[in-house]
Amino acid sequence: MKIRENALSLVFLALFFMALVGQAFAGWASFNERQVVEGGSAVSVAQYVASSEFAVDVAENWQSEYLQFLLFVIVTVWVIQKGSTESKEPGKEGAESDKDQKIGPYAREDSPAWAKAGGFRRWLFSNSLGLVMGIVFALSWLAQSVAGLAAYNADRLSQLRDTTTWGSYVLSADFWNRTLQNWQSEFLAVASMVVFSIYLRQRGSPESKPVGTSHESTGVSG
Repeated sequence: MKIRENALSLVFLALFFMALVGQAFAGWASFNERQVVEGGSAVSVAQYVASSEFAVDVAENWQSEYLQFLLFVIVTVWVIQKGSTESKEPGKEGAESDKDQKIGPYAREDSPAWAKAGGFRRWLFSNSLGLVMGIVFALSWLAQSVAGLAAYNADRLSQLRDTTTWGSYVLSADFWNRTLQNWQSEFLAVASMVVFSIYLRQRGSPESKPVGTSHESTGVSG
């Protein structure tokens, strides 16, 4: 593998792991501070990372991120924003023709094998990005709900209150407060990127139009 040709993914994976480790240590310090204040015992980093407290914090962020990308991938098939680099050009809404998508009889020699196939394989490959994003979102959401339930019940037990069921927890204010505070920030971030890319530029970035391009140019990057 050539590092230079894969540098973008490697840089973000490195940033992800550094942020995750940083979150683990910061969360551990915060958790132990609360434990001492409440008369509990401090835990080790390993114990904190294996706890429901850490798991729910990680999972709730993952599910909101993958929901953001899932919706963005699907919504941009049908909905446009004139002038944005994040949108298709007006008139190209929808799944587009086989010729436009270079699939089936219109596939090129270097096209992926499943783009040349027919039936279910072509459909699956044609929708694989959205499907994978959706699966990861669903699994992250499930992990958040299970870990959140464990943390929620631990708090209730410390207060000598009865525990609750998974079904009751996913309908609770605590669960939806955690969930919606992440969703709203993700939706705002996407909307900001869509609108800012109409009027603002970042020279050399594929997420921006070329500096001298008209504000009304849509789906152009450079």
